[in-house]
Amino acid sequence: MCHNGHCERGYPERGWIQFLILRLLFEKPSHGYQLLEDIERKSCGCHKLEPGSIYTILRRMEEKGLLESWWEETDSGPHKRVYKVTEKGVIMLSRGLQMMIRRKALMDDLVEFYKIHFEKKGGEK
Repeated sequence: MCHNGHCERGYPERGWIQFLILRLLFEKPSHGYQLLEDIERKSCGCHKLEPGSIYTILRRMEEKGLLESWWEETDSGPHKRVYKVTEKGVIMLSRGLQMMIRRKALMDDLVEFYKIHFEKKGGEK
């Protein structure tokens, strides 16, 4: 997911952050702070959410029925709220990824068109 080490730092767009969260939680249930680290890692450090933002997103996703959560006791420190994808969340993830695949095919076609018609050594038309 890293691209030549170049990125613009900022907040991930709302449109895909939920899909990334669903994907990560589909792989394994997790708590919010771990998700913050996983999002930053998956984006090669390009996107970093604030703790308050991730918990707001998780709460809204849970209210929509995309996630479920429970409190996990720890031996040291405070209890952690662990999140897991629901069946409804899996369906949304699958449909969203199908949509992204179709959009990627369109983007690939447009890139190929650009390369054929506009890309030249030494500059553009």
